[in-house]
Amino acid sequence: MTDTSTSSSPRIAASARTPLWRDVVILKWVAQVSLLIVVLSTMWFLANQAGDNLRARNISTGFDFLNRPPDIQLSEGIDTKPATGGRALWVGMVNTMRMAVAGIFFATILGVIVGLARLSDNWLVRRLGSIWVETLRNVPLLVQMIFYFSVLTSLPRLGLVAGPINGWLHISNKGISMPRVFISDGFYQWLIVVLIGAVAAHYIRRHRTRLHDETGAQTAPTLWALGTIALFALVGLFIHPVFSWVGGIFGAIADLLDSLPIIVPQVLLCAVALGAGTRWILRFLSAHRSVRGHLSLSDDDWFRIIFIALASLVVVFVVVRWTGLSSWILNSGRDLFGVMEAKFNVDGAARPFDAMLPDIVQKGKFPNYGKNGLTMSIGFAAVFFGVVFYTSAFIGENVRGGILAVPKGQTEAALAVGLTRGQTLRRVVLPQAFRVILPPTGNQFLNLTKNTSLAIAVGYSDMVQVGTTVFNQTGKTLPVVAIWMLFYLSCSLTLSVIVNWFNVRTQLVER
Repeated sequence: MTDTSTSSSPRIAASARTPLWRDVVILKWVAQVSLLIVVLSTMWFLANQAGDNLRARNISTGFDFLNRPPDIQLSEGIDTKPATGGRALWVGMVNTMRMAVAGIFFATILGVIVGLARLSDNWLVRRLGSIWVETLRNVPLLVQMIFYFSVLTSLPRLGLVAGPINGWLHISNKGISMPRVFISDGFYQWLIVVLIGAVAAHYIRRHRTRLHDETGAQTAPTLWALGTIALFALVGLFIHPVFSWVGGIFGAIADLLDSLPIIVPQVLLCAVALGAGTRWILRFLSAHRSVRGHLSLSDDDWFRIIFIALASLVVVFVVVRWTGLSSWILNSGRDLFGVMEAKFNVDGAARPFDAMLPDIVQKGKFPNYGKNGLTMSIGFAAVFFGVVFYTSAFIGENVRGGILAVPKGQTEAALAVGLTRGQTLRRVVLPQAFRVILPPTGNQFLNLTKNTSLAIAVGYSDMVQVGTTVFNQTGKTLPVVAIWMLFYLSCSLTLSVIVNWFNVRTQLVER
């Protein structure tokens, strides 16, 4: 007797197979690929149409202005008479980054103080904090900048003797000038001594921490580490010339980069791109593999793997076809190490730091600030005070909210074991509140960086103001705007990466 059930099972399985036009997996992939093709085709069509329209109106969209003289003079920066349009935009970028870094630093400090003041037991301090927050965050930033600019321009004229602290601090309608501390020729040799001290401090901190864990005694590992670094820094002020030989190493590296062919950085960049993509894919597969070694991937997982593989291949293609990138890496590396060689080949008696008092010079009819002091122009000061005060109000609220988010029992427990209010705040409350404070504060850092673009209203030579001058001279509006967008996007992404890195490290790890 023939077993018909066994012989008919393959037919049943074949007939039960889902048709392609009803398979969810096939439909998802077809939809995603089709959408990608439509988006790319639309972008290509719009780009061609825009190019045709611009050419019909004789509007050039090239970037040749970056290598041409802009015939402009900037009010301040690393180069007030840039030789090319690219140099002028670089001056604006440096001015913007200076403002953003200084603003983030001081706004954070002031914001923490304001946030703590809002929670103070002292009625006057608490009310002052509330007035600061409610006033500054409800007045538009542009209005504040114009207000500070008006106040600064109404100050007394600059004289050969200016106050309020003659010789140390000068405040006038031309800005604020104060003493300037700067790194000198021996700084880099001294920095090597400090780095050696940092390595020693790391091991000392580990030893003191282990001693605390074993005995329970108060070993102050952080203070010991900071003290070690300070000791090495102090000793380095006298022995730093012994590291002048490091300049020869940098010089040898510069000569090596000058002799390498372009194919070497190309191969290295391709290897890095392929290695990074392969490492990501292997880690992704390992994370999705079960204990028994079974691999289970969804359609989205496969899409991620394919995307990373294609991105790596695109990088390889760009590196191979665009030889200018590899040439730029070699030339920039050679110049960098050449500069470092020159920094170390200095007089053995050179000091790591130097300082200068502000000075006033008068070459014509009107006195001006000299180059010795740390001078803030009226435009810089108006933007600086505006972004710092405005952002500090929001950071203060973030700090207040983060502290209030810590359960009250934590504070009561710390006070019950004998900690003072200051110790409770430093060791119990703020470490827990930090993970709540950081994400919204990171957003305020991004806002501060982008708000510096309002500096054009007070004449400060930031990226937007310089770019506006450049495209008024050259007529290249679209290229300049594209550079603006790329610059601010790069700044925002960089800040986001830094904040997210700290955010991940402060997260609670749940089991």
